[in-house]
Amino acid sequence: MKIIAIGAVTAGGKTTVVNAIKNRLPRTASLHFDDYSFEGEVEDFCKWVSEGADYHVWDLSPLKADVEKIICSGEYDYLLLDYPFAYLHEMMKGCLNCCIFIDTPLDIALARRVLRDMKEASADDIRHEMDFYLKYARAAYVHALETVLPSSDYVIDGAKDTEDIIAEVMNLIINC
Repeated sequence: MKIIAIGAVTAGGKTTVVNAIKNRLPRTASLHFDDYSFEGEVEDFCKWVSEGADYHVWDLSPLKADVEKIICSGEYDYLLLDYPFAYLHEMMKGCLNCCIFIDTPLDIALARRVLRDMKEASADDIRHEMDFYLKYARAAYVHALETVLPSSDYVIDGAKDTEDIIAEVMNLIINC
């Protein structure tokens, strides 16, 4: 079984790509980082980055246990992880066969996040979110580009058309 981590900044396309590939590639399971609550989970990413961004504050035991269950089931050829850390967390590092990072420009990721998460927001709410992004949150996105991206095996241009990204990632997975 091949275990492939798909990473990107928030709203960079991880979940879209993982779900599309899972639906197209037989005998493929997926796990999504955002579906878990972890001990030590970071609440304030800006503070976390300013204090050195220790990836090991997350206790990823629940995720690792689910990975091991899927491996033991023998039902799958591929396990896709919608997972933001690539090889940077020791608990998961040894499980991964390949890490792919979707390098989505920050303006595109921000626009996607606003469109996805703020459909019912007022103009004032959106302005507040943009202010927060510029003052604090952008540093966390940049940190991912400086650490997770270079620790990945492959980097995909996240500005490409979604179908092109999916095809490129599928090709990497099959040939990984």
